[in-house]
Amino acid sequence: MQLRYWKVRPYVLTAGRTRTRQPLLVHTLVSVPHYDAVFAAGLLPEARSLYEQARRTARSVAELSAVCGISLGVTRVVVDDLAATDRLLVHTDHDNVDFRLLERLRDGLRKLA
Repeated sequence: MQLRYWKVRPYVLTAGRTRTRQPLLVHTLVSVPHYDAVFAAGLLPEARSLYEQARRTARSVAELSAVCGISLGVTRVVVDDLAATDRLLVHTDHDNVDFRLLERLRDGLRKLA
């Protein structure tokens, strides 16, 4: 059975936002430094799924999106919200970004679409 209002859910999860407070690229790694089961229980299912997956090991934003079955845009906003609560750690390493690799990745993804 397909959800009747499936397009509304992403809007609710992000409160209509599409931008993040900090740059979250597809390869940005995130992790949970100190897991809190009580905090996790109070999250919406999608946010809880992202939080639980990042708990196990540092994962990229793209990997979290794929593993949890949540669109990349929604994943980025929800990850940003979790990071704002200091429950999720965003690993920044902007000095070592290989933009040529990212461009090749982008071009490969476009070919698949």
